Formats: sequence, C-alpha cells, structure tokens
Amino acid sequence: MVGVRRWPGLTDYQMCWQAMKDFTESRTPQTADELWVVEHEPVYTLGQAGKLEHILNPGAIPVVKSDRGGQVTYHGPGQVVVYVLADLKRTGLTIRGMVQALEQAIIDTLADLGLASACRKPGAPGVYVLAADGTHSKMAALGIKVRKGCSYHGVALNVDVDLAPFEGINPCGYEGLKTVSLVSQGVVADWDRVAATLAGRIRERAQLRVE
Repeated sequence: MVGVRRWPGLTDYQMCWQAMKDFTESRTPQTADELWVVEHEPVYTLGQAGKLEHILNPGAIPVVKSDRGGQVTYHGPGQVVVYVLADLKRTGLTIRGMVQALEQAIIDTLADLGLASACRKPGAPGVYVLAADGTHSKMAALGIKVRKGCSYHGVALNVDVDLAPFEGINPCGYEGLKTVSLVSQGVVADWDRVAATLAGRIRERAQLRVE
C-alpha cells in the first residue's frame, strides 16, 4: 500500500530530509510505502558524489551536503518535488530499475501535459527536453538513496520555478547545461495538477500498490 503526503507550504529541505531518514530507519517490512509531495524553500543540494567546484556562485542561497545520489541541483518555489519512500523488494525493482521507473514517470507526466519532446540523456540521470538543434536542456532532476533496502529522496520537476539560481551552479555537474521549466517551454499548468499527475505516474511506473 502507498500513501501520498502533501507537505503544506514551503518546506525547509533539511527538516524534510531528516524526516525521510527517520521514516526509513523506523520502518518495518509491514510499513506502507509513501510519496511525499513537497515545494522547498530555495536551497542548493550537493549529492554524495557532488563536487564543490560545481557550485559557482551560490549567493545568499544555502548549500546543503545531502546523502542522495548525483551532483548539485537547486530546489525552490514553483518546483514539484516528489520523494519516493519505497521498499524495493516489495516493488521488485533494482536501484537502477527504480531510477528508470522514475525517469519514465516524469516523461509520462510531461506527455500528459502536452510536452512530447521529453527524453532521457545517456549517462546523465534525469529528464531532458530535446531542442530542434539536437541540444538537451534539463527539465527534471533525480537522485535517490537506498538504506535497509528502501529508497528515499526522489525527483524534482520544474513547473514555474525561477531559473536564475541554476546559473549559479553546473546543474548535475554539467558545465553550461541549460535548465528549463514547463512555463519556459510554453506549458502552463497548475502546481497541484502537476504534482498529482506526477505522483500518479510514479505509483504506476514504480509498481507501488495503491490504497
């Protein structure tokens, strides 16, 4: 069984991260999986393999060293974040399988919203938009952590987020990588609608049982 928890308002990253760790540490084989839908206060997060050299100009935005996979990314208002707290054994997915399922859930969500150019980029986790000139721009970031056979952290999809903070970093460790949002691609969608659609697609692709 899986429940969806919507954290109200703008949520402090470190508080939510600690809650994910506490949930994962205390869960048992009988604990239901959960999806946490969050909108964060502005923050840069650096993954386990993250290099400080990819933080170019953080300004007043705090930088948090996280235990998720991946390099550096930005979270802020107007971005839908879904954390996936799932028992991998129950889903039947490997870590790689979960990552691929989450990427596909994002691609499905963007197709639902009328954006058909979303795709993967070989060797670079996340979801991208392919331009006519063949270049990739990043639409969504992804990074998970697995402990005790269970995942936490998840995905971040840019809806109507200020894209300027992404210029202060090398997004996901790639110099010059352009970051886009639904709005910048001409898709106007309500935050709650995007969040509900993405959570539903994650349930399907990650093979999470629905209450």
